[in-house]
Amino acid sequence: MKKFCGCIPPVSSTFTPDGRVDRAAAKRLADYLIEHGVHGLFYLGTGGEFSQMSKEERKEMAEAGVEAAAHRVPVLIGVGSPNTREAVELAQHAESIGADGIVVINPYYWKVSAPNLDAYYKAICSAVKLPVLIYNFPDLTGQDMNAEVVKRLVLANDNIVGIKETIDNVGHIRAMIRTVKAVRPDFSVFAGYDDHLLNTLELGGDGSITASMNFAPDLSVGIYEAFRKGDYQKAVELDRKLVQLPALYGLEVPFMSVIKYATVLAAGIDMSTYSLPPVRALSDETKKAVETFLKEQGVI
Repeated sequence: MKKFCGCIPPVSSTFTPDGRVDRAAAKRLADYLIEHGVHGLFYLGTGGEFSQMSKEERKEMAEAGVEAAAHRVPVLIGVGSPNTREAVELAQHAESIGADGIVVINPYYWKVSAPNLDAYYKAICSAVKLPVLIYNFPDLTGQDMNAEVVKRLVLANDNIVGIKETIDNVGHIRAMIRTVKAVRPDFSVFAGYDDHLLNTLELGGDGSITASMNFAPDLSVGIYEAFRKGDYQKAVELDRKLVQLPALYGLEVPFMSVIKYATVLAAGIDMSTYSLPPVRALSDETKKAVETFLKEQGVI
């Protein structure tokens, strides 16, 4: 079963100004990210706007992502849903188009009992042969996937190979690494927040899946590569810059359009900043704030 590690951006979904999936822009964004050394691409995460998409739109964006990557780096596709049947269908679709793995957030809206949670992951994992990463984001799902829960799921499903820990709690990440790697040493633990990449690596984790990589991939990739080489001074210097970037996300809620505008400014990519409703177009005032912030942080 494939192991994933390193810095994997949760790639922004690209749309035309009238809301259709823009495959050409997806290719340009993938080219930029791969050229800057990322270790994979994750489509249809939170910042990829999966929650605003129909099932058909999710499939089309998944196809665009796999096509854009063109086997240059591994591609992960987010398939989670509060509807188990839909999640299974999306997982099977991801496998059929050549994705390298899937990422499965636990059901949201409802909190579910342990037997129901186990059945949800079992249905998805048994429907495909692909590696599966759990996506833990309790701020949005309302239900935390703690280390003992994940250990139980890992022992019950051989193709669960890692987790995206989108939680602002070092103790939680440490417990995940210690508890799950004890029974599955090759289990991958990824930080879901920018400011936890370095401490996740220090604790024995495997990398990060964070939004800033869309517009500042060199910082995360640089930290990861410096840490691997034992150049801890460089890793710390880059981390001092990276930990400032999450302040950008608060300029608009949800932050999808902010990330896209930052990517246009920093990478010079020809892509629309259109995001699916209820996300609005950025005001001129917010655009100016994004530009000012990126200049202050030395990103542009």
